Amino acid sequence: MKQELLNKYNVAVPRYTSYPPANFFTESFDRVSYHNAIVESNKEQPQDISFYIHIPFCFKMCHYCGCNALLLENKRVVSDYIDAVKREIEMVLPLLDPGRKIAQIHYGGGSPTSQPVSVLKEINRMLLSRFQTIDNPEIAIECHPGYLDESYWMDLIDAGFNRLSIGIQDFDEKVLKAVNRKPSKMPVEEIAGLLKSKGIALNMDFIYGLPLQTPETFANTINKAIGMKPDRLVTFSYAHVPWVNPKMALLEKTGLPNAVQKNELYETARRLLTDAGYCTVGLDHFVRPEDELYIAQQNKNLHRNFQGYCTRRTTGQVYAFGVTGISQLSTAYSQNTKDLNRYIKQVNAGQLPVLKGYALNREEQITREVITSLMCNYEIHWTDLATHLNSNVEDIKAALNYSDSALKAFAQDGIIEYDNNHIRILPGATPFVRNVAASLDKLMLNTDKRFSTVG
Repeated sequence: MKQELLNKYNVAVPRYTSYPPANFFTESFDRVSYHNAIVESNKEQPQDISFYIHIPFCFKMCHYCGCNALLLENKRVVSDYIDAVKREIEMVLPLLDPGRKIAQIHYGGGSPTSQPVSVLKEINRMLLSRFQTIDNPEIAIECHPGYLDESYWMDLIDAGFNRLSIGIQDFDEKVLKAVNRKPSKMPVEEIAGLLKSKGIALNMDFIYGLPLQTPETFANTINKAIGMKPDRLVTFSYAHVPWVNPKMALLEKTGLPNAVQKNELYETARRLLTDAGYCTVGLDHFVRPEDELYIAQQNKNLHRNFQGYCTRRTTGQVYAFGVTGISQLSTAYSQNTKDLNRYIKQVNAGQLPVLKGYALNREEQITREVITSLMCNYEIHWTDLATHLNSNVEDIKAALNYSDSALKAFAQDGIIEYDNNHIRILPGATPFVRNVAASLDKLMLNTDKRFSTVG
């Protein structure tokens, strides 16, 4: 039955890290639209601020990567880019109400740790000197351990970071070699011990679905990670989208696991982690029972943005800086240009470097809340949602592609239970939550957009 379900639902649907998904953004949303949206965001909820800084540079290009990343080659270009990021920050900050508070700062890439810590520390200073923060804000950075020595890790702590996500992907060096990724410079056990001794929250990130991975080798990787007791462990599903990154096609030569084999890798990790006391959060996170992500999920208050899962406490409207950075405001998305030279030129000319974006109408704002609730908390309570949205259940369902026959089919397959007041993803069926979400999405009717498959 499980294999039948995997085959039936292994179809291309959005990941719903945003709603609408980014491939619905249009160039009719321009820099004027974004400027106006920033100003209006001061009146909207949530009031707290989340900043995202994109550092696209990498010492080496991993074949599996679907992010906007560039090889670190020309130091002058890198310097010009960092200066442009600072200028973009200086353009946006005056538009924000100074009474708002920072809940989250997140650096992604690329490899943010391709830069000297002094660069990261200066950007943190620019942001933190202009706004107060909530109690215990999350100041996080994605780290590639392949190039970092002990002094660099210590300097990150000194720069104000309180959560570090280490991109390990796999401990098997044969797998890393197949995907062109450099293994950790320091033993990861030493890194984990160092960070924990300084009170830093530790995430470890892994990818399943890569060439040469087997349930046995992936079990070895996960068991090794469990032994280091990270606060959060993330198992990302490899998304094979060679039309986004042509380098991904190279992995086909080594061989990629099929949907059933890939699911076995995930189930291996899930079983080992839950047996070790970790709790599942969302599609891919495993955390300690005392972690605020798990508590938020239990209270049906888990949230998600482009940086990943977060609590309502650390949720803010997201203002993104750097190439391809996507700002997530209450009623709009805005994505910066993907071209590095164009980004630098536009910012130096005093222009917001907007490539495209999306202004959400009321119906789409409702749909976003529904899908976010389902994706984060595996549950929709229509009356609670109506109260939250200051609406009624009938209008909410009218905003969706709500189909009783489609829901009945999911129920018959053991994926959901539902009635007039709720939909709940059943235990063991969470890998199919994207399918259920897509069934409620009017934008998925007759769309020509391309997405990764569920498996």
